[in-house]
Amino acid sequence: MAGLATAIALFAAAHPARGEAPKRVVSMNLCTDQLAMLMASDGQLYSVSHLAKDPAASVLAEEAAPFVTNHGLAEEIFLMKPDLILSGTYTTRATVDILKRLGFRVEEFQPESSFDDIRANVRRMGTLLGRDARAEELLQAMDAALASVPSRSAKTPTIALYYANQFTSGRDTLAGEVVNRAGLNNLGEKLGLQGTQKLSLEQLVMAKPDLIAAHDAYPAPALAYEAQVHPAFRAALQGKDLIDVPDKYWICGAPFTAQAVKLLSDAAQRESHK
Repeated sequence: MAGLATAIALFAAAHPARGEAPKRVVSMNLCTDQLAMLMASDGQLYSVSHLAKDPAASVLAEEAAPFVTNHGLAEEIFLMKPDLILSGTYTTRATVDILKRLGFRVEEFQPESSFDDIRANVRRMGTLLGRDARAEELLQAMDAALASVPSRSAKTPTIALYYANQFTSGRDTLAGEVVNRAGLNNLGEKLGLQGTQKLSLEQLVMAKPDLIAAHDAYPAPALAYEAQVHPAFRAALQGKDLIDVPDKYWICGAPFTAQAVKLLSDAAQRESHK
């Protein structure tokens, strides 16, 4: 009997009444962590992933401190008895499959590759949490921030996005959308690249972009950043600003992604006044 009672209680927790907002939400993905933190009512969000508390990856690292941390393991999520689990479509697939088979409600979110995607995911999260009004407030603030960014000028600089291991972003990427919204030309798009692809150091140097957005190499040697310490890269930077947009602003698409647009727009304005 005890086993049956436990099963019934768990099923009820995983299936709140239709139309009722969830009361114990667990997020297993950095991007859903942050959307949920921005929108959840007090006490509604119970747990976020460990990445939510990493200041290098999360814009809301300080805000994440009060929440229970999870590492995307089925057994730990099970014991939390959530009535809603949030994940990304690429989040720990084995865990997601197990939790679904156990009867938990799991809502998966696709990664964003545009501001329209951000709007769709923000509204969906608002609906899932019963916080539609809060979702609209966040989107209004985001759109106001985007509207404050100057439109493209006659002299539009070209920027190269240059990540670790010589990768860049082309068409159909959130980073590419940020570049366009900032009034800049994306070198990746000009070269016909789609998605995230490798951009060799030779291609970068020959293209002669007006701006380069990249992290400075680590103080200690790291193979991932070997191109950034190469003499040819340093020569390509002569007379140019190295723009460092923290990854946390565009790892995940959210209202705060507008800040990445602002950072790049400010860089474009500085370049245009040289």
